[in-house]
Amino acid sequence: MPCASVEETLTFYEALGFEAIYKQSKPYVSLILRWSGFQLCFGPAPKDLDPTREESGCCLVMVDTVAPYHAEFVAAMRRVYGKVLTSGLPRITRYRPGASRFTLIDPSGNSVIFIQRDEPLELEYGGSKKLTGLAKALDNARILREFKNDDLQAFRALKSAVRRHGTDASVAERAIALCHLADLAMTIDEPTDPWLAELRGLELTADDRQHIESELGHLDGLQEWLPQR
Repeated sequence: MPCASVEETLTFYEALGFEAIYKQSKPYVSLILRWSGFQLCFGPAPKDLDPTREESGCCLVMVDTVAPYHAEFVAAMRRVYGKVLTSGLPRITRYRPGASRFTLIDPSGNSVIFIQRDEPLELEYGGSKKLTGLAKALDNARILREFKNDDLQAFRALKSAVRRHGTDASVAERAIALCHLADLAMTIDEPTDPWLAELRGLELTADDRQHIESELGHLDGLQEWLPQR
């Protein structure tokens, strides 16, 4: 994969626990990092490389279970950076319980995608055909985030769906959509206030809360976002 900065690449990956087993800056960049039985190899970046486009390179890491890997990287980020890097470069995509993949995006815009070996070979992209309205939009947003790594498009699609289908959806479903919009807004540096204000204006039953928490318990700010009992 291309390496735009040896120093920034080393800083990021070593913070996650990777070990540099070979590093060279001149006469050309060559870097090999090792962690948990696999290696990442880096070479010179093209002169016109723009890391922010996130089209630099890609590596697939096949594992038995993805959740422990995500948990270890998140813990390392909290130790080193004091927070989980979920926006900008570098960052890690959020992990929803039961998901079969997540992505690390490094300072050069490379994507290292961790995929569970038993992930289905055929995935439904663009929303399940069995769903309609806001439920279909939520499923579509999940695909955009987890498999296409496109938070911006997920935000736009879900925002449009809430406006079109929000009044026809159940209160719990609408609340879930608003929580996703708040989470996405933080990731892409958009204001969260409109979504949180609407969310806190909902009247949730105990069953609604239980359903929302079972779906979104992985979101750090969930209890602060929900209306007070």
